[in-house]
Amino acid sequence: MKFQVLSLINHAPHPLTGELSPAADRFEEVLALGEAAERLGFDAFSVGERHAGPFLSSSPTVVLSALAARTSRIKLLTGVTVVAILDPVRVAEDYATLDQLSRGRIELVVGKGAEAGHFDLFGLDEERQWDLQKEKYELLRRLWVEEGVDWEGEFRPPLHGVTTVPRPYAGLPRIWHGSATSLNSPELAAKHGDPLFTANAVQPREAYAKLIAHYRERFEAYGHDPARAHVAAGSGGLLIADSPQQAVDRFKELYEAKVAQSFKPHLEGKAGYNTSFRTIEDAMANGPQLIGSPQQIIDKILGYHEVYRHDLQSITVDGFGLDRAEQIETLQRFAEEIAPIVRKEAPSTLWDA
Repeated sequence: MKFQVLSLINHAPHPLTGELSPAADRFEEVLALGEAAERLGFDAFSVGERHAGPFLSSSPTVVLSALAARTSRIKLLTGVTVVAILDPVRVAEDYATLDQLSRGRIELVVGKGAEAGHFDLFGLDEERQWDLQKEKYELLRRLWVEEGVDWEGEFRPPLHGVTTVPRPYAGLPRIWHGSATSLNSPELAAKHGDPLFTANAVQPREAYAKLIAHYRERFEAYGHDPARAHVAAGSGGLLIADSPQQAVDRFKELYEAKVAQSFKPHLEGKAGYNTSFRTIEDAMANGPQLIGSPQQIIDKILGYHEVYRHDLQSITVDGFGLDRAEQIETLQRFAEEIAPIVRKEAPSTLWDA
């Protein structure tokens, strides 16, 4: 298995102290986390894209460009690029530029996003989100594969003989499809033979397993080699302790305060927004959150792998309010005590030469 560190660049007051870091400090913290991830042997670092709520990730290309200049090996992903609200021409230009700057390390995860407010912000109809997603993704793909593109669609002016520049570093970058609640993304990924990135963040395992099963079934139905049906899975955050009881003692107040802080009453009952695992004990026992001893976390990842057969596990360490030193310590423990065992038990050919 491969491993990725994801940051949505949360910028909410600390759930217990109420302190709020300056934005510049928060960006520096994320870049330091990316450098540490490369140093510790992680395979990828991902930056989300949010345009509403307490986040600083509205410009992932800028953040990833800064990280590209401070690293040399690690893959650079998005989590997700909200292609449904963006101009595909601009997305093609921006990420191809980043692909050149990083010498081919960029991969996109595209999706319609997890914040309902961004459709209004960009003057778009949320009811048409899947139509927007499909049309804009398919245009982006053509712009990266073809030159002299002629195109006409519903959501932007026609194109006549367009070749976006720069071109990607070494052909079409891998594009994943982020999937959280709907069969639309797995279907689009399967149609184009692309990999699937399931959120695996707030819902029970069965909800995500349904999306993955649909993806694999449709991937083969579209005539693609099932061996190429790569899957990645997120998590609801990583907190490591020496024992299960120590995890409860150390993180219970912090975890449950963060869940309460993030709760969205107006979206209660709508899948994909509020976690159903609101106590740390429930999260440890039943949720996708990676909380507990190293062995507990190993067992949980391998348990998910039995169902998902995923190639890439994404982890998040900066969402609960840990300071920079604690975040890096958590990454180091994961890299030394957890990753080697999971890599051995669940090998993957993703990103192998």
